Amino acid sequence: MKNKFSTKLICTFFFAGYFPLAPGTFASLITLLIIWFFIPSFFYILLFVSIGLFLISVWSATKGEESFGKDGRQIVIDEACGMAISLLFVPKEIKWYVIAFFLFRIFDIFKPPPARSMEKLKGGWGVTLDDVAAGIYANVTLHAIYFIGYFVKR
Repeated sequence: MKNKFSTKLICTFFFAGYFPLAPGTFASLITLLIIWFFIPSFFYILLFVSIGLFLISVWSATKGEESFGKDGRQIVIDEACGMAISLLFVPKEIKWYVIAFFLFRIFDIFKPPPARSMEKLKGGWGVTLDDVAAGIYANVTLHAIYFIGYFVKR
């Protein structure tokens, strides 16, 4: 029983997955705020956090599907992982974090290829990898915006 509670605690990202409206968006916002306030801007720390979230997400989402079904809406640890990835190597400035948040949510909702096909993978792999892809898409897009803006200003 205790193990099932801790699994639910993790896969719902400390129960953010029970938020009644858009639990994935809520978990993404919580992740952004945690990273903003508690993770130093040294890129390698967030890189290790992202890798850890990935591993925890695959494991806990696999276990969470036993309670919530295939990619149940309460399972939002994958959004935390994808949001963290979208913030990798991003300047710690409000505007870039806000843009990263919106880009991640857009890519997570629309799931451009190959993100949508990743959902078909079994267990936590399918739950997590589409959000990893959305995080990568958001991150690459954000960096493109950043560098285009940098060169336009020069």
